[in-house]
Amino acid sequence: MQIANIDINKKVFIIAELSANHNGDKQIALDTVKAAKKAGADAIKLQTYTPDTITIDCDNKYFQIKDGTIWDGKTLYELYTEAFTPWEWHEELFKVARNEGLICFSTPFDRKAVDLLEKLNTPAYKIASFEIQDIPLIKYAASKRKPIILSTGIATEEDIQLAVDTCRKAGNTNIILLKCTSSYPAPIELANLKTMVDMKNRFDVEVGLSDHTIGNTVPVVATALGAKVIEKHLILDKSIGGPDANFSLDVDEFNDLVESVRKAEKALGNITYEIPQRVKKSTKFARSLFVVKDIKKGQKFTEENIRSIRPGYGLHPKYYERVLGNRARQDLKRGIPLKKNHLE
Repeated sequence: MQIANIDINKKVFIIAELSANHNGDKQIALDTVKAAKKAGADAIKLQTYTPDTITIDCDNKYFQIKDGTIWDGKTLYELYTEAFTPWEWHEELFKVARNEGLICFSTPFDRKAVDLLEKLNTPAYKIASFEIQDIPLIKYAASKRKPIILSTGIATEEDIQLAVDTCRKAGNTNIILLKCTSSYPAPIELANLKTMVDMKNRFDVEVGLSDHTIGNTVPVVATALGAKVIEKHLILDKSIGGPDANFSLDVDEFNDLVESVRKAEKALGNITYEIPQRVKKSTKFARSLFVVKDIKKGQKFTEENIRSIRPGYGLHPKYYERVLGNRARQDLKRGIPLKKNHLE
């Protein structure tokens, strides 16, 4: 699958999530885009909503955040007012990203957001975990026939199946499911990355990780298990603060993440049984047949005078049984590798 100029089957697609980490300052947002490129990300991802497109301004009990989150004490409207990325910034953010050689796309939260992103030629769409049940939104985004990335943080198996089926019915088969734990930050023991592997097989799609854990362990393990996409929040400096600062990576930490994922990719390599050229030098330390006692011409080879030992300059040990009982064609000194021409 191709996202812009990147084939995700050849290279893990690493996304830096801007989210609310601009703290309402456009220059911080622009600087974060540039920092994402320096940190080694392939893409910067925005979120396209306003408080009024995602909720309503209401402070009754249904809209109060009070479930042990880092945002407790706010209403949904207050949180999204603090966190949203103004739509009038989007064009410049996309432009700066492209100038940096960085892919820019976004998470839309309603049809108008999709329309805006279409005008900006977004190369892909991300559906957030809490919107995976918004089937009309998924249908509309999928109808644009661009890769669609679905985060599964609060999804049941039935939710995922319905979302995937909705994309396919809209004529879009470029689907990526991201394993996600919608806890901020997320405990590592809730990562359950085996589920990511199962999702690939169960739903016949590409898979990846949207990560809110602290550190790089989960993204590296996900890469080893076949993740094609890794998404992590990026912040210029945690001292900026903001709704997502607590579980975001600063630039150095994000660069460490990228390097760790790239090393994991290199370690996975390709399926091959060929011995690399630089490793072939080490084959001389393998076992082979050696003369371990002086042998006279015509004398039989026995368990006492030949052995399979290191190094590997003699006959392959697979010939050991065949050699036993044969006679020496010439005198052989202890410590020389046994060769075929030494046999009568």
